[in-house]
Amino acid sequence: MKQQTHFKLLIVLLLLLYSGVTGNVSAQMNQTEKISQAGKKIEKGYAKNNQDTVAKGHYELGESFYRRGELEKSEEQYKKAKAIYEKTNNAVGIAKASRSLAKVQEDLHKNKEALANYKFAQENNIKAGDVSSKALNSNDFLRLSNPDSTKLQQKLIEANIDLGLKNKDTSEVLTSYSRMADINWNGTGAGYNTVGALNNAYNLSVNDPPQALKINQQLTSAYLKDKNFDKAIETKKEILKEPFVANSTQLQASETTLLADIYLQKNDDSTAIRLLNESYALSIKNGHTLEAKRNIEKLDSIYRSSGQKEMSLQLYKSFLSQLPDIIAKDSSLIDNKIIEETVGKIQKLESEKALKDALIKRKNIFNYWLIGSLVVLLIISGVTLSILKKLKVRNKKIALQSLRREMNPHFIFNSLNSINQFIANNNELEANQYLTKFSTLMRRVMENSKEDFVLLSNELELLQNYLELEKSRFPDKFNFKINVDDELYANEQLYIPGMLIQPHLENSIWHGLRYIEGQGLLQLSFSKNQNAIDIVIEDNGIGIAGSKNVKTANQKKHSGRGITNTMERIKILNELYHQKITCSVEDKPQTNPGVLVKITVPLLKNIENEN
Repeated sequence: MKQQTHFKLLIVLLLLLYSGVTGNVSAQMNQTEKISQAGKKIEKGYAKNNQDTVAKGHYELGESFYRRGELEKSEEQYKKAKAIYEKTNNAVGIAKASRSLAKVQEDLHKNKEALANYKFAQENNIKAGDVSSKALNSNDFLRLSNPDSTKLQQKLIEANIDLGLKNKDTSEVLTSYSRMADINWNGTGAGYNTVGALNNAYNLSVNDPPQALKINQQLTSAYLKDKNFDKAIETKKEILKEPFVANSTQLQASETTLLADIYLQKNDDSTAIRLLNESYALSIKNGHTLEAKRNIEKLDSIYRSSGQKEMSLQLYKSFLSQLPDIIAKDSSLIDNKIIEETVGKIQKLESEKALKDALIKRKNIFNYWLIGSLVVLLIISGVTLSILKKLKVRNKKIALQSLRREMNPHFIFNSLNSINQFIANNNELEANQYLTKFSTLMRRVMENSKEDFVLLSNELELLQNYLELEKSRFPDKFNFKINVDDELYANEQLYIPGMLIQPHLENSIWHGLRYIEGQGLLQLSFSKNQNAIDIVIEDNGIGIAGSKNVKTANQKKHSGRGITNTMERIKILNELYHQKITCSVEDKPQTNPGVLVKITVPLLKNIENEN
């Protein structure tokens, strides 16, 4: 007994070592080439980065595994196909893969998952505009949703059979007949509807060997459930007569073994032994290793139960001695090896794709981070530049204010000196008159000093008041004239820089006209020159060179700030407001001494508000 057990274990180990495969050979037609082609399609899809081709390859793999009866593998491949179709938003592909997945899951008794996939397939049929397929999925969804209503299920399956026949879709018709057999098989035996459905399915499947074998076995099982051994034997003998079985020694062996199983259930051991020996001899001769193993195990069980242990031992010895030759002839082992290599290659491609996607994702994340950092840096730089620009403008405005305010004390100091002089000469009336004019002038100066640009009319009023004050101080030294173009007078919205002209007038009076003999003339004119105002200040005083000569030693120590201040303000105004204000100061020819000042200011509206 122990020796026999050792032989059995050795045989099993050898089989696992050589084949690495288990399963019901009768349910497996040779789908090796199709699996290989599907694998190549997936490989091609990855090489060309064509997701649609990859999805088709996985779907075809699912179909091949389904026909081989490997439902778990089939489910896995359909899931992959569905996932890829979802990524590419292919409604037709999603619907097809979801329906096939639902059918496999129903066969695996995963009704909840199958129900969800029938519904998902139906939704995508609507998107794709496939009315016929939508009806199929809708019927199956309702059928699974109502497991207790046999009549409703029959009605829905019949509807699917009609649709399958109409569309000449044999696969759908066969599936529907199989479902019909399942719901009519109520556990008490093979009812009329069950047998009828399976016979109809078998008649349709004669040109599809895998389906024919599957349905034949379903029909056989239905008769066996009802203990109708004669009908079961008859059904199995019918399949043995089919050409596709007669032309395949593997199918002959496997179906003969299944026939022997029926005789064993009928307690006809002698016939069962004869059939098992026939199947064994056929398997040994043609290299069907797994089928030979099944036959030995069944014969061993019969011999042991009948006390013929020696027969069992001899059988194992014979099989063990022939095992290498059997394996050498077994093409199914080569096929399975090819399938394993194909699946392994696909898994490697998927791993490489996942790794590549992960690297691309990391690269994209880095790129996004880099772009984001650059955007943030640009924003910060822009904000910083904007702030710096505003600070620069602000600083320039502060500088302008400082320069304008610097002019006020200078102007006030000179005016107070004049008042002091009137008082010193006991000329109280003129001092009061001067002080009144001076206060009016100071109010206007203070108002104009708040802004960089003032109305031309206001500046003219200020200059008129200033010259009148200076005239009252030096009545015998000069007269003045102010000439303004009528067109400039008419425009009440013209602006010019404030306190830009007054320092030049002051210089003409204090450093030029007051040193001449007799009475001089100070002329101030404003004229329009295209898009600018030409301002000319002209006197007939001693001139710039003459002024330097009459300065005392103490005066020479203190350089005047009036003209320098004015030039600095012009420079800042041009930079700040993007203008082209110009100013030139020069001595007139010796034949006609004096100073000529030319200032050009563009015609301006309220430029400060615009900036």
